[in-house]
Amino acid sequence: MARSMFERYGGFATVSKIVMSFYGKVLDSDIIGGYFEDIDMPALMDHQTKFIAQAMGGPAAYSNEMLYRVHKNLDIDNRSFQEMVTVLRETLEEFDLESGDIEQVLNEVRSRAQYIVVS
Repeated sequence: MARSMFERYGGFATVSKIVMSFYGKVLDSDIIGGYFEDIDMPALMDHQTKFIAQAMGGPAAYSNEMLYRVHKNLDIDNRSFQEMVTVLRETLEEFDLESGDIEQVLNEVRSRAQYIVVS
């Protein structure tokens, strides 16, 4: 039986490191850092770890409805969404994910843009 991308890269231990690195870059971004000024970062990183795990074929699951609900009042525009995708790509590359696997994760994220970009 083929192992999922999530399993091949080390499961939650690796995904949580990816997410921590990702948010370090996000908070430094002039484009998207401001979205996180008054956010409970440990809780957000927990949720994001589960979301990225899901994108990698892991056990967590997030519905599109939930993504919409948590993002609908944030006024996220396309530029900000694209910055987030770029930062995520850079982070995944730093963790030596294979290019096809990176594209799979990014495609999962991009496929949900309509629930995140609401302005």
